[in-house]
Amino acid sequence: MPELLNGRKLSKTLNQGRVKAAAQSLPRRPGLAAVLVGADAASQVYVNRKGLVAQRVGFHHKQVNLQSDVDQATLLGVVADLNGDPEIDGILVQLPLPKHLNATEVLDAIDPSKDVDGFHPVNAGLLSQGRAQFVPCTPLGVMRLLEDAQIETSGKHAVIVGRSDIVGKPMAQLLLQANSTVSICHSRTRDLAQEVSRADIVVAAVGRPEMVQGEWIKEGAVVVDVGINRLDDGRLVGDVDFVSAAERASYITPVPGGVGPMTIAMLMENTLRSAANRQGIDLDF
Repeated sequence: MPELLNGRKLSKTLNQGRVKAAAQSLPRRPGLAAVLVGADAASQVYVNRKGLVAQRVGFHHKQVNLQSDVDQATLLGVVADLNGDPEIDGILVQLPLPKHLNATEVLDAIDPSKDVDGFHPVNAGLLSQGRAQFVPCTPLGVMRLLEDAQIETSGKHAVIVGRSDIVGKPMAQLLLQANSTVSICHSRTRDLAQEVSRADIVVAAVGRPEMVQGEWIKEGAVVVDVGINRLDDGRLVGDVDFVSAAERASYITPVPGGVGPMTIAMLMENTLRSAANRQGIDLDF
């Protein structure tokens, strides 16, 4: 069996250790605001979980709940109010938004200095130049898992399955900066199995349950499964067939309990960093 990359354990260590301690050292505690539009069950679970972790590490937390039929102008007004709130250091708008809303316009309206999700084009551009202010939380969490396990990335071939702005593209940037040779695969990739079979590190973030098969995995490869999908029988599975992939991988993330908790931990770190910056304090962090 491979070694598990245990995000639940590492995130708890980070949150209850240096994040909580650093938050307590600031003159004003960090403030995180979450905007939830509608009553999507999964989004409610995610936002509530983020709020609970924020409170546990000593942050001020504010949740704004809006009806699913809210109009664009009202939502933009909420973002503008949060931009101007001196007690709020980080703003996240839970995605996906209802189809009648323009998510790009909403994310672009967030003050880049409070964009702790790292989705604003200013922060995306800085990341591409290797001088990020805020890195998207999921890719950053993946990198922390690799670092904690002392997994070498330099000179390795990394294959990312998925090209989203939230995971795939920033994941590629981070692995490039860590001196990996990176391939991004997607729905138009020819012979995906062959591409994955060449990888020393596989990051699956495509949103299709158990799409990546164990027979695709090179012996000894590191497998990071970002996906989380609920099947008709109620089970939660990732984008990788865990059982068959575990027969070949040297390290693998479980689903759940792998990348998900690290995403929230990195959100806390980004918010803490924002709070320190806004208070003129240089954290050794």
